[in-house]
Amino acid sequence: MLETTIAAIRPADEAAMAAARELHGRLTKPAGSLGALEELSVRLAGLAGACPPPLPEPAAVAIFAGDHGVHAQGVSPWPQEVTGQMIGNFLAGGAVVNAFARQAGASVTVVDVGVATPLPTGPIADLAGPEPAGSEPAVLDPAVPRLVVASVRRGTRDFTVTAALTRDEALAAVQTGIRIADELIDAGAGILLTGDMGIGNTTPAAALIAAFTGADPLDATGRGTGIDDPTYAHKVAVVRSALARHSPDPADPLGVLAAVGGLEHAALAGLILGAAARRTPVLLDGVIAVSAALAAAAFAPAAVGAMVAGHRSAEPGATVALRHLGLDPLIDLGLRLGEGTGALLALPVVTGAVRVLHEVATFDSAGVAEK
Repeated sequence: MLETTIAAIRPADEAAMAAARELHGRLTKPAGSLGALEELSVRLAGLAGACPPPLPEPAAVAIFAGDHGVHAQGVSPWPQEVTGQMIGNFLAGGAVVNAFARQAGASVTVVDVGVATPLPTGPIADLAGPEPAGSEPAVLDPAVPRLVVASVRRGTRDFTVTAALTRDEALAAVQTGIRIADELIDAGAGILLTGDMGIGNTTPAAALIAAFTGADPLDATGRGTGIDDPTYAHKVAVVRSALARHSPDPADPLGVLAAVGGLEHAALAGLILGAAARRTPVLLDGVIAVSAALAAAAFAPAAVGAMVAGHRSAEPGATVALRHLGLDPLIDLGLRLGEGTGALLALPVVTGAVRVLHEVATFDSAGVAEK
């Protein structure tokens, strides 16, 4: 599945991009007056191979959840049980991502790809109806969050001791992300938004960013959900020691994911690859998503054409990763929550960029004189 997905990813359509630039020049506005929105719409035309590109709707958020063996090293003050508890909150509609998704009319799919603790039982779990990945067609219902149980293993191993995952486990997680992308697009999604949940997951994200970009762990590592100075120094040391132990090769993205990644990072890389193969835009959230995007780009450089950077996370590694990918974030609000929240806030910007090409009159059609 991974090989065929990568083979389906193609570079941007230059003719469609040229047509979008030419159309922008005829619309009733000064040339270049929409700034970055114009280039975004051109990129999306190149992805779709059409001008104008399809409107990026409906939107579907995919939240991948997993736990991390490195949590045992004290890199987060939050107990690991919070990951499973937050899944219950997502399914009950009580998280920030749910509030923003309702505002945007986006569906929410929660994927257990590697949660260490048992998921909530009773009415919360029944609300979504747990199901194996790929067992039933996805339904894009903004009113009802959906749970997909696709656990590869109950959390990763501690990468300060051994590899976080085997190559087969990392591959299984990547392929889960590809399947979820296919399901959501088959259900009609016009854009996918990345979400994540996993206590301690900014530590493997920092390791992935340092491995793929060559950045110093100090520059790639942030404070996550909020840690004091001694814990932060320890976290940087943990990332540095893991990289020294495993020496991950950025030319081997599956090996990097296995050595120092998380199951949600691997699945998000798969989601991005799956979207790129289907020529569907994927709106990236924060540091977890952009660390996964580095892996996706290492698998298939042309996959960057499907990526839109939703926001600039307050985590420093996110800026390092975005710079490496050559992506400029649409908004910068100092967010560091994850879940897909920043991507959802950026969604109207993406939709607006495309709607301009669909709905704004040309000088000729509107009878407006050009300069």
